[in-house]
Amino acid sequence: MNILSIYIGYIMDLIIGDPYSFPHPVRYIGKLIKVTENKIRKVAKTDKDLKKGGFVLWFVTVGITYLVTYLIVKLSSFIPGGFIIVNSLLIYTTLATKCLKDEAVKIYKVLKIGDIEKSRIQLSYIVGRDTQHLDEGEIIRATIETVAENTVDGIIAPMFYAFIGGAPLAMAYKAINTLDSTVGYKNEKYKDLGFASAKIDDIANYIPARISVLLMMVGSLILGYDYKNSSKIAIRDRKNHKSPNCAYPEGAVAGALGVQLGGTNIYFGQSVYKPTIGDKIRDIEIDDIVKTNKIMYATSITSMVIFTVLFMTL
Repeated sequence: MNILSIYIGYIMDLIIGDPYSFPHPVRYIGKLIKVTENKIRKVAKTDKDLKKGGFVLWFVTVGITYLVTYLIVKLSSFIPGGFIIVNSLLIYTTLATKCLKDEAVKIYKVLKIGDIEKSRIQLSYIVGRDTQHLDEGEIIRATIETVAENTVDGIIAPMFYAFIGGAPLAMAYKAINTLDSTVGYKNEKYKDLGFASAKIDDIANYIPARISVLLMMVGSLILGYDYKNSSKIAIRDRKNHKSPNCAYPEGAVAGALGVQLGGTNIYFGQSVYKPTIGDKIRDIEIDDIVKTNKIMYATSITSMVIFTVLFMTL
């Protein structure tokens, strides 16, 4: 029943994506984070208290998200066919295949007509770095890095947790990921309050990021890209990122395409140096955005197949 729900949710994501008008659960998770953060800041006046409050913020957000999802799924099981419908719908909201592709394609189309200014604006919607001074190559690189990294956050990881614990665990992962993207920064405002969220997100993505190397390698093989170099670069450059997880999918994509990712970026007005990932076998091109989208789709299909086999055999 849960596997069927995952397949239905996956197909819904491929077809529908994330319509802007859809009341996505992440919006409500975001509101919960903001309300809880405000309450914590009213009582936490020192750095130490803020760090403790960060753990409270994490437990409240993830705990409520899991509990509410669990109760909704449980109650739906009392209605004929209710479990399949509700579990599928909730799992669908945790996946982001079409959404990632659509956002990358928007940037691709604007770059194709040479509108750098608009492409910077489009990119700013999906990345945390400052985009106002990026040139074409940097915009392409940022788009590829974001799609590669979010193939783990938006597809492999939620799918992985959905197979283990259905919609409640997949949604709990989504809460963990949302916390990281909301408060998990190392700037002055969130270095203490966001400490727990950032570290636990690293833990939650530890396994999905590492298995992404295999999944992306298979996806690259299917597409006829350099699958051997994909795994080679992912393993060789796995530590070339401030995150313990991001270099795995970025390295896999860089290796498959024969391009170099990473380097210095601007976040909140501050330069953040990042080691490079991959070898510059050739210059990065606009069409590499489309190729990265193809790797993402091939990887998502590979994930479904491999996770299903493992679930059925274990």
